[in-house]
Amino acid sequence: MTLDVVQTLCDLVRLPSVNPMGRKVTGDSDIYFEHRVTDYLEAKAKELGLPYERYVVSPQRDNLILRVDGDPLPEQGGRILMFEAHQDTVPIDGMTIPPFDPQIRDGRVYGRGSCDVKSGLAAMLTAVSRLAHEKPVGRATVVLACTVNEEQGFSGALHWADSYAGGETSTHRSKLLPRVPDECVVAEPTKLDVVVAHKGAVRWRCRTGGRAAHSSAPQRGDNAVYHMARVLAVIERYAKEVVGTLGDHPLVGPPTMSVGVISGGISVNTVPDECVIEIDRRVLPGENPQDAWRHAVDWIAAHVPPGTPVTHDEPFLMSRGLADDRNGPLADRLGAITRRHGGSGQRIGVPFGTDAPLYALTGCPTVVFGGGSIEQAHTADEWMPIDQLQAATEILYELACTP
Repeated sequence: MTLDVVQTLCDLVRLPSVNPMGRKVTGDSDIYFEHRVTDYLEAKAKELGLPYERYVVSPQRDNLILRVDGDPLPEQGGRILMFEAHQDTVPIDGMTIPPFDPQIRDGRVYGRGSCDVKSGLAAMLTAVSRLAHEKPVGRATVVLACTVNEEQGFSGALHWADSYAGGETSTHRSKLLPRVPDECVVAEPTKLDVVVAHKGAVRWRCRTGGRAAHSSAPQRGDNAVYHMARVLAVIERYAKEVVGTLGDHPLVGPPTMSVGVISGGISVNTVPDECVIEIDRRVLPGENPQDAWRHAVDWIAAHVPPGTPVTHDEPFLMSRGLADDRNGPLADRLGAITRRHGGSGQRIGVPFGTDAPLYALTGCPTVVFGGGSIEQAHTADEWMPIDQLQAATEILYELACTP
């Protein structure tokens, strides 16, 4: 049986798998976490007669791994190709279309996740179903990894990389993937170009302290927001004048830094005793996120006014960038196949992050690829062009059949 990729994408969009992104989750009928999608994938694996593994990463968040055997098998010298796609989506706030009621019109599929990245998951699952049905001679063994929590922390990819590369001491050693794959393709919307390099990130919270008081007598308090204003001026200077001088990459450009969240105070009539910001520092391929964090913290400390009550938490997210030093042959092959199917197949770099570096760190040449544009990801009317969805499916199938 071969799946229909458009129908499969619509099936996936109907299943809410919203990443709470740090929000408190309450209620019995919430839309959060990936378990509905994982149940669907497990049912499809059974329907296709394919072996699978299901790993609990955290409550209601399971990785699902399935495999279609190649010709020859890996144990007989055959190659292993890994496909990877995440199951989660960003929240639905502000959407102008029904997020979980997929609509097909104007050659597009609309709905949350239709672009990022249930389209990639549908394309990979459909390609796997065709491989299992047609069994072409010389095909690779394909392992499809469907991971959780890509949008906020990469914990699913970290768990899966440890499952196949963590050594014999790993408590969740995979039986479907006996060794590091020969190649890996991570699904993200790339307009059918091949991403060979991208930035990573380090994110942390910075705090200023103060002393609470009634706003009718603010002189009795110490306003943490005012302290943070002075810290923010320093951070803005660092971001504009320093970060961009710390390196450069021909495909992704220089590193960057920005402040995305600020909060402080409990009421307008209370002098705030704490103010908190969240900082995002994008790191280059090969740059150490821990070192980037330490450089920023030390520079800020050296330039804020003396006595400023400022502290920095340890990072709550650290991810390396994807380097382009080992994935050239895979990118060339995938690009050539893509051009045969009407895509440009160019080697490109992008500023956003993916699961890919965690697999590259295991020694597996890894690229990022898929239909659709990142400009449509996370949008109020998210959509995927059907022609690129179908082309991506054909390209992935051919990649598995092409040594």
